[in-house]
Order: sequence, then structure tokens, then C-alpha cells
Amino acid sequence: MSYKALDADEMNVTWGTFRMVRHELGGTAFGLNQIDFPPYKVGPEHDEMQSGQEEIYYCISGSGTLTIDGDPVELRPGRYILVSPDAKRHPEAGEDGMSFICAGGVPGGVYEPWVPPEE
Repeated sequence: MSYKALDADEMNVTWGTFRMVRHELGGTAFGLNQIDFPPYKVGPEHDEMQSGQEEIYYCISGSGTLTIDGDPVELRPGRYILVSPDAKRHPEAGEDGMSFICAGGVPGGVYEPWVPPEE
């Protein structure tokens, strides 16, 4: 197979907001998720020390903040944010909700795909 195309609305939704893009497409080189938050939803604070992944966040629509080590950074369409594995982060949607993409990989390492839980 040379490619696979899949629309977001054809993907399973995990935890009510996550579309596991990499998993749905069968990719193995890096992690990629689309997260669709309703207005004012706050995601859990976490870091990626266990996985060692740095992450890049990109807002597709709506807006909100990505709080990184206590520093709120505006997340809006057209803005990319790189976050190191050790940084604590949590996203929060604004009044219009927020859809964003999160891509992750291990700097200088080999990506090990995470398998989402069965629902």
C-alpha cells in the first residue's frame, strides 16, 4: 500500500475528544492525534518523561491555551508550539472550543507506537 486516506469524521473517538490519527492510519514513525475540545474543557496536566517524546501542538480551529510549566501560551490557528518531554503541560479550550493536533516523537530515538485501549 502506498497511501491511506481517512477523514476525521470516519475515525473512532477515544475518551470523548481524541482521534488517534496515527493508529487509525496505521503509521509507525511518530505519534499524531487530533483532539476536539468543547468550550472551556481542560485537559489533564502531564509530561512525557516516561515516553521521552517531545510534542508539537497545532490549533486547527477555535482557540485556547496550552499551559506549560505554569506559563499559559495562547493556542490559536496558525501557531505551532514545541514542548520538551520534561515540561508539564495541559490544554484548555476557550469559549468557542478548540480542535488541535498533537504530534510526538523521541528526539534522536526510535518511535514506539502506543496502542489505545479498547472501548
